Amino acid sequence: MSPRTLLGAVALLLATAAPAQAAVVINEVSSTGTDFIELTNTGAVEVDIGGYRLKDNDDGRTFAIPAGIKLAPGGFYAANVGSGPGNFGLGDADSARVYLPGGVTLLDSHTWTAPSSTTFGRCPDGTGAITQTERPTPGAANDCFSPLTAWPGGVSVVTGDVAGTYTNNMSGLAYQPSGTAQPGTLWAVRNASGGIESGLYRLTYDGTNWRDTVGWAGGKQLFYPTGAGRPDTEGVTLVDGEPNAVYAAVERDLAGGGSAPKVLRFDVSSPNPTLSATHEWALTGLPALGDNTGPEAIAWIPDDVLVKKGFVDEVTNAKYNPASYPNHGAGLFFVGIEQDASIVAYALTPGVAAAKVATIDSGFLSVMDLEYEPASRLLWAACDDTCIGRTATLDVAASGRFAVTNVYERPAGMDNFNNEGFAIAPNAECANNVKPAFWLDDTNALGTALRVGTIRCPVPVVDPVATPDATASPQPTVAPTPVPTTPAADRTAPKVRLSLTKPATKGTYAVRKTGKLKLTITLDERADLTIKVSARKSSRAKLRTLTTTTRKGVPAGKPSYTLTLSSKVRKALKKGEKLTIAVQARDAAGNVGTGSASGTVR
Repeated sequence: MSPRTLLGAVALLLATAAPAQAAVVINEVSSTGTDFIELTNTGAVEVDIGGYRLKDNDDGRTFAIPAGIKLAPGGFYAANVGSGPGNFGLGDADSARVYLPGGVTLLDSHTWTAPSSTTFGRCPDGTGAITQTERPTPGAANDCFSPLTAWPGGVSVVTGDVAGTYTNNMSGLAYQPSGTAQPGTLWAVRNASGGIESGLYRLTYDGTNWRDTVGWAGGKQLFYPTGAGRPDTEGVTLVDGEPNAVYAAVERDLAGGGSAPKVLRFDVSSPNPTLSATHEWALTGLPALGDNTGPEAIAWIPDDVLVKKGFVDEVTNAKYNPASYPNHGAGLFFVGIEQDASIVAYALTPGVAAAKVATIDSGFLSVMDLEYEPASRLLWAACDDTCIGRTATLDVAASGRFAVTNVYERPAGMDNFNNEGFAIAPNAECANNVKPAFWLDDTNALGTALRVGTIRCPVPVVDPVATPDATASPQPTVAPTPVPTTPAADRTAPKVRLSLTKPATKGTYAVRKTGKLKLTITLDERADLTIKVSARKSSRAKLRTLTTTTRKGVPAGKPSYTLTLSSKVRKALKKGEKLTIAVQARDAAGNVGTGSASGTVR
């Protein structure tokens, strides 16, 4: 071969090799549960990836892909970087990087500052932006969240507080209108955790940022009516006609004991630097709850709205009658339960035990805040980063039960923060057909907790005015024309019951030894299932996802499944940790039912 021919061949080889190598990209990354980095080939020719180097954010840690591994066009290769030779494990804040053999030439990378509850993946595969997936799919196409309705407001979201003002654990949020077009008052609650005490914050707008109101700097620590205890307050709401009262949802008393779901009422007109509750209600009719998976959200809806909508009292199985709950006030409290994402309606009467009225399915795997919007007369449910920041509206259906009417993506200009607070301003503040909307980040990402965007102003719901009937002229009787009946839309959520069928001892799981969880799910209709296993290292720690899996088209009955945790996850579990298994069932009509079970690792 002549030198000219040889050089031409080399040039051709390099020209074809470079694009082929460049076609290899990171497609999915998991730092929760089994740590893996998945690659995909976006090109048109097969690529030999043997010897490629995978790294986290430390150049000193390298995982070499074994020789002989070839990646076909559109194919997937997942490397378990948490075990085996050269393993390095991925952290809550870390990077995933892929290099050509030799570890010098970088092909692709992804960096994150907080873990995903599932995985980070490209949607669509290979070419899309990296975002949170619905569940891990190592070595296969990503399970991306189906696109839903875009956020009904502006794309832009801005910081609403001064950086460094607040700590972690800022949770519930409520908005108190000014009564005019001027900004009102934001009420925020901080949940107690570790050395952090619960607190209630009153914020006013200074024209640029929302700041602590004079006399409320640093918030006011909250106590039970006795003046003692450490209530773990998670949600906050306001009641019409009580301008100086704030109600808070409480998961437990961190001064001692386990789950203690309650609602506390505070008089915020007090000038004292701390607040003791004026009233206390223990919430009944709930399943066994984990210490830190109880009441997370709370909202109040007026009785007259519930009556006009035909809301059904599930105790009497008849239309809700406020008179059935004497002296309970002028509305019901709707409490969001973190463990099973249910919403439970209560009548709260001073000096009387809380009366459960109804249970509602939020449609989410987690419900972190609730907001009633008077203008639209809709109940909003907000999920956190577990559901990539989505919100849903619920309304009373023809059945008299609340049902999900729409699910919205978060604003495109807001990252997937761990938002546990959500509030909406009144229509009086509308300008150019939008009004303020607020989110509160529990993790205080980037040093700020409060973010402000906009939401479209709904056309206010107006009740029809009754008018006298005019005297009708006699008309000949005409036989009615038969009209075909249309079947009523299916609004009934699947009924789901979950049990662990093979714990070693009742209430405890020997999962550290076997890595297996055997569960039985009782379904009353065919549905798609999403099963999530989570753990909590202590009653003060945040719930972390261990594994998520799905099953499509599961028929009615009592199917059993065995879930296997990876060796790394199993070994990381500690004796005494709380395990929670949550199941979401979605039927063909889109109705969603949930069930859960929990216990202790031994």
